[in-house]
Amino acid sequence: MTLLLLTGVACSGTGHAPPGEPGATGAGDPLFPTLGNGGYDVSHYDLALDYTPDTNRLRGSAVITARASQDLSRFNLDLAGLTVLGATVDGAGAAFTREKNELTLTPRNVIAKGATFEATVEYEGTPRMSEDSEGAVEGWIETDDGATALGEPTGSMAWFPGNHHPSDKATYDITVTVPKDADGDPYDVVSNGEPTKAEDKGDRVTHHWHTGEPMAGYLANVTIGYFDITRERTPDGLPLYLAVDPDEAEGAEDTKELVPEVVDWASDRFGPYPFSSAGAVIDHLPGLGYALETQTKPYFDSAPEESLVVHELAHQWFGNSVTPRTWQDMWLNEGFATYAEWLWQEEHGGRTARQTFEAFYDGSHPESEGIWEFPPADPPTGAQVSSPPVYGRGAMTLHQVREAVGDDVFFAVLRTWTERHRHGNADTSQFISLCEEKSGKELDALFRTWLHEEGKPSRSRL
Repeated sequence: MTLLLLTGVACSGTGHAPPGEPGATGAGDPLFPTLGNGGYDVSHYDLALDYTPDTNRLRGSAVITARASQDLSRFNLDLAGLTVLGATVDGAGAAFTREKNELTLTPRNVIAKGATFEATVEYEGTPRMSEDSEGAVEGWIETDDGATALGEPTGSMAWFPGNHHPSDKATYDITVTVPKDADGDPYDVVSNGEPTKAEDKGDRVTHHWHTGEPMAGYLANVTIGYFDITRERTPDGLPLYLAVDPDEAEGAEDTKELVPEVVDWASDRFGPYPFSSAGAVIDHLPGLGYALETQTKPYFDSAPEESLVVHELAHQWFGNSVTPRTWQDMWLNEGFATYAEWLWQEEHGGRTARQTFEAFYDGSHPESEGIWEFPPADPPTGAQVSSPPVYGRGAMTLHQVREAVGDDVFFAVLRTWTERHRHGNADTSQFISLCEEKSGKELDALFRTWLHEEGKPSRSRL
């Protein structure tokens, strides 16, 4: 899924820029050049949100802890829509300007290279939802009983300011205050990581969630509504947190059993589960049309099929823990998660991965349409980062690697990949180098054929 960049409304503060170098207004992504920012690295977000479902109004305070990577005279944050009420840097008032999705803060003094600083932004308004040319939506999305925030690839900037490029991961504390409804019943609030406490303040309830492992902004989620909450543990003791909309309860019964089963299965094949908890959010949002691998708790718009649960949980390793350095390497997310589906089918009475590969190659598989439109490692535009080649042909690439190096080496590669880049970022060249390192084989021709060449490879190259 990919959507148009959101746009905001300009506003400004006062003040004069001190001497020094401004941070870059983008992170240098080849597909989303204005996404993210330069000059600093965020280590932590402390977000305090106050949301009223009846009016879809949000008031927020974002405290952003970061380290300057240069002498920083001013720096940018990504923020779409919403009205900035004020900003400080290290407790002192900071001037700010707005231009589309760029919020520029100018501190009173230059921030020295290597220094840790704290920027605070107060904001409010009606958070935006954006829609692409095919009707897919992201951002802050109203549901029949609340809202959910879905951020791939750019929608997270609709509800909090920050560095929203996946190369700048951080830990999070998210606090959400919501009123009780007209009957005096509280809303449930679910987010990433683990709940720390809930405070009933009479007519409002405040929920606190903590994410202790680094997370890319597009994986952050807040979901507000009414849910049946289940808290359990896997046989290995990993906390599980499942939230199911009552309208989906009947269809989601199997999911409650499936989530811990898939986590244990994937841990055996891909390496230890990378986070402190697992789970899922099963909402009732007819028409959304997709699920998202939001960190620790994938978001499903309805009761999911088994293969979709496998796909989104596999992303906890491939995409969430090991995150692409740029969006051009999206196949490292989707190709790997799709191939996890093939492996699950192979080991659970379905067709073999080779049979699935052949069905994709000859076009008989229902998900094979469009997989030859472009090479999976070279999406032409940001609008195509979630197109069929990234998924299907990406998975086919992995199967070609598996057949070239053998099962022992292939699964050793996957486990080494998730261990070596745990909670970090990586790119295609690093994956190719690892495959060659573990196998002792020259694999340039294979990867060139399947990741970079236009059109369908001939049978002679299988």
